[in-house]
Amino acid sequence: QVQLVESGGGLVQAGGSLRLSCAAAGRTLSSYTLAWFRRGSGKEREFVAAISGSGSRAYSPDSMKGGFTISRDNAKNTVYLQKNSLKPEDTAVYYCAARLRPYGLGNSEFDYWGQGTQVTVSS
Repeated sequence: QVQLVESGGGLVQAGGSLRLSCAAAGRTLSSYTLAWFRRGSGKEREFVAAISGSGSRAYSPDSMKGGFTISRDNAKNTVYLQKNSLKPEDTAVYYCAARLRPYGLGNSEFDYWGQGTQVTVSS
């Protein structure tokens, strides 16, 4: 079983930056595709970014491009999400996810999920 724990959320002023971390326990995730999603209050879950097992390839939907940077450190079994110039509309619970199935990076189906970390951007 893969356990994912997100951290780094909190209250940030508009224009600020965030760096979220997601640490995994239970398995070494170097073969897993890892991803970040978010869900704003009253909104559907959004696919933010995904990264391949080696970290050599990353993907973001067109709606998220130019904003988020996903990275990973397999030695630490951790995936990161970075974004600068935050806006109030970035307020959401951010979730990390993992899968072993070899789907394309743009596939939003994931098997393991963290509990989420709240990011609130104040104007």
